[in-house]
Amino acid sequence: MTATSELSFRGRIYVVFLLPEHQVIDDLYDLIGGRQTVWAATESFYRRVLADDTLRPFFKSTDVAQLRARQSMFISMLLGGRIVYTGRDIHAAHLHAREQGLNDGHFDRFVGHFHDALKEVGVETDKVAKVTKLLETRRNAVLNP
Repeated sequence: MTATSELSFRGRIYVVFLLPEHQVIDDLYDLIGGRQTVWAATESFYRRVLADDTLRPFFKSTDVAQLRARQSMFISMLLGGRIVYTGRDIHAAHLHAREQGLNDGHFDRFVGHFHDALKEVGVETDKVAKVTKLLETRRNAVLNP
């Protein structure tokens, strides 16, 4: 539910909508540069992940090209892009990784790599923080059975 209030200024009435923070950043996708930025960040992210000895084992039998495409779609949707994510449910998609011992420490590393990837492709620090905050909202779905 949103709250509204009216302001009167020189005979004009203005309606102000007070929105929850998650609705204010719905257009974060466009603010960071849209599809090109998300794709570039996703590429950088997987380069980092696959170079990380702690995370690489989770991807031994993964089609990384397909994973990059799905991840780019998911991130685009998460950031408010007009992209329809057609991959598996996030909880189901991480079942095998959970069975391999995926935990909070791994999730922290993933988020850290995505943070660094966004910085590498030129996303402003305040927007990187907002993206990171949105990724954190998926921790429970990824890690808990």
